[in-house]
Amino acid sequence: MGPLETQLAQLRERFGDVAADRLPSGQTLVTVPSVRIPPGWNKERSAIRFMVPAGYPFAALDCFWADPDLMLAGGRMPQNTASNPVPEVGTPGLWFSWHLSQAWNPNRDTLSSWMNTIIERLRKLQ
Repeated sequence: MGPLETQLAQLRERFGDVAADRLPSGQTLVTVPSVRIPPGWNKERSAIRFMVPAGYPFAALDCFWADPDLMLAGGRMPQNTASNPVPEVGTPGLWFSWHLSQAWNPNRDTLSSWMNTIIERLRKLQ
């Protein structure tokens, strides 16, 4: 098993039913179907999707998508988001233009640490 398969197995241990779909571009679309959303949002759960680039783990993960109807509890759109479909599959989603605050390190960072980054982003209500 390569790093992607190993890390997908770890993600499934943590989140349950995680889908990984290989796309024509060589990227893999990972879908975590029911992630608990921190307080301050209009929903308790959302699907989270992100692309794993073909060069993973040496190529960094970047950005993610949530359910298209996810908004802040007051009805506002969060900062650095847009209604954009997931590339190559066209699934509607709320796209978070969100990036790591430190450089990606393939010896340290994993799909699970990326999910930690996503959940932390959702905790920071903006």
